[in-house]
Amino acid sequence: MDIKQYYTGPIQVNTYLCADENSKEAFIIDPGMACKPLDNYIESNDYHIKYIILTHGHGDHICGVPHYKQMFGAPVVGHKDDNFLFNDAKENLSVGMCGQKVEFLPDLYVEDGDELQVGNMTLKIIHTPGHSPGGIGILVGNVLFSGDTLFANSIGRTDFRGGSFRTLYTSVHQKFFILPDETYVLPGHMGVTTIGHEKQYNPFL
Repeated sequence: MDIKQYYTGPIQVNTYLCADENSKEAFIIDPGMACKPLDNYIESNDYHIKYIILTHGHGDHICGVPHYKQMFGAPVVGHKDDNFLFNDAKENLSVGMCGQKVEFLPDLYVEDGDELQVGNMTLKIIHTPGHSPGGIGILVGNVLFSGDTLFANSIGRTDFRGGSFRTLYTSVHQKFFILPDETYVLPGHMGVTTIGHEKQYNPFL
């Protein structure tokens, strides 16, 4: 499994590329903006992008969707509970966050417990409302892409419309903290952590 992380957009979202090196199939998570180093890496490795997966619908995580949808034609994946964000630039704040109006609807909706296959990788979808109603995490082996639900020693904001600290707290404890302590957490912002570290040291949880 080849995982690369890129900072994209003015708010420095962690955009991830995750590829199965044998099959050359790959997926992108949260394209915050078009990113030339990411584009070049995909091309140089001859990777085929099977999905563009969005952990939630806030503008800083979706402004690159039009670029990558046009470039690769891959289906955009999201949770239906964030449609009010995906499809409304005023709600997703895309103009303020990245200087452009971004509105669309996902091509493929996923629910809690759904699985997607990319090469030899099985992606398990974990619905984690709280930061937004349709927030999701993606578990691939011992790696969890947590979006803005869980950060290193922190959690996502809950003051946007549809956010709820109580709901986020429950999501983390019931969905993420049941994973093995050694599970790596790759969040939507900031650095890598582990489930074990966050269970012991996260001051919000």
